[in-house]
Amino acid sequence: MENKTMKIAITSQGTTLNSRTDPRFGRARYFIVIDTESNELTVHDNAVNLNAAQGAGIQSAKNVADLGVHAVITGNVGPKAHTALSSAGIEIYTGASGAVQDALQAFNAKTLLRAEKANVEGHWM
Repeated sequence: MENKTMKIAITSQGTTLNSRTDPRFGRARYFIVIDTESNELTVHDNAVNLNAAQGAGIQSAKNVADLGVHAVITGNVGPKAHTALSSAGIEIYTGASGAVQDALQAFNAKTLLRAEKANVEGHWM
């Protein structure tokens, strides 16, 4: 996918670009959404899914799809979340680490790998 004029959701443990990326998609603390054209940044709390007994990945996927994102950057993604994101036409990039800003730079440099399948089992903590 072309890396301009798109919204990207990055899983985060905090609310700023300096926050650490969250290695979990479904149970990420926050999603930081960045519009790559305007550089506008919005923060979306994912606390409702943080301690969900089940369905966190699917519900988180629905939430980011409702935000109009084109891609998700995270550390890991489970099978149900991967299926839900892919069905919504959202590209998934895994292996993110360090600060949110680092993940964004890696995406822009095209050094993140697109996840063609889940890289962890369901209910991974």
